[in-house]
Amino acid sequence: MTPKLFIESAVSPALVMLPVEMESPAAMAMMVAIALQESRLTYRHQVGGPAKSYYQFEQGGGVKGVLTHPSTRTIAAHVCNEVDVIPAAIEVYTAIEYHDILASVFARLLLWTLPQGMPNADDPEAGWQAYVCFF
Repeated sequence: MTPKLFIESAVSPALVMLPVEMESPAAMAMMVAIALQESRLTYRHQVGGPAKSYYQFEQGGGVKGVLTHPSTRTIAAHVCNEVDVIPAAIEVYTAIEYHDILASVFARLLLWTLPQGMPNADDPEAGWQAYVCFF
């Protein structure tokens, strides 16, 4: 998948489902960068591993984290209900392999939990530090 198509078909629709304060050029850039780093927008299932989606989420890691973090759990449950996915780790983990919008919602919500906040789009070092914090 190309980055342009990924933004149009997954990232932008995901951001529309979230509170307006979660939408920013920096968030979009970070989401695309993570998907490119993790899967090259090619692999929906980790080669030789358990992770799923272009973001390469693991069930007990990022999926569980988003579903249980105090700042994201309510929003995550709401979005899951909106897209007819039970807001439980196994259900989300199974769905995100092919549900790019839900995977993108979870990617943005995981970034929302960054203690230092979203790095600026023009600060690659801060972006890298944010990435290694979770992925």
